[in-house]
Amino acid sequence: MDSLSSPNFGPRRNGLTPRLIVIHYTAMENAEAALTRLCDPQAEVSAHYLISNHGRTLQLVADEMRAWHAGAGEWAGQADINSRSIGIELDNRGCHPFSEPQMGALETLLKRLMARWDIPAAGVLGHSDIAPGRKSDPGPHFDWARLARQGLALATPATAAQTVTESGFRAAARAAGFTADVPFETLLAATRLRHGPWRRGPLCPADLALPPL
Repeated sequence: MDSLSSPNFGPRRNGLTPRLIVIHYTAMENAEAALTRLCDPQAEVSAHYLISNHGRTLQLVADEMRAWHAGAGEWAGQADINSRSIGIELDNRGCHPFSEPQMGALETLLKRLMARWDIPAAGVLGHSDIAPGRKSDPGPHFDWARLARQGLALATPATAAQTVTESGFRAAARAAGFTADVPFETLLAATRLRHGPWRRGPLCPADLALPPL
């Protein structure tokens, strides 16, 4: 792993340590462009790690410090996600699959971070999980099931026969950590990005199959 320091960081607030890992895509042309932005003091954005499409992993901010990657977000009723998390940027424009070298490097990094900071699979999130409607990364092409098979993310439960209601869906989403106060359509889109990006149309039983924390 290589390292290159970004100036965009500060101390974690209130004595917090990493309990979450947030995965992003860069939405830029290449890793070099993303690196320039993540290290630009005027951009005021950063992440702890950047993984290129070829699998090269760069550390930009020390794990102990607070990188500026999550913005305004909420998870399981908790705000200031930057102080509670480690941010990983993946070199991807958001419109195509993630490469095998990149996914392999991500898995290696996740295993190390989860072991070092005692972060459970339930703590590995996408940016879209913590910012429904505002962010969509790592997007519908990201292979969450692959991570789940290795215990690096929560698996989506099998669909159980149940009565489908908006209130029931909201309760299931809240129990799964989606606690942001957003409209129904926004919440549905966010949970589908993570647990069923192929799903379209009205609320269905599969939408209520969310893993509780």
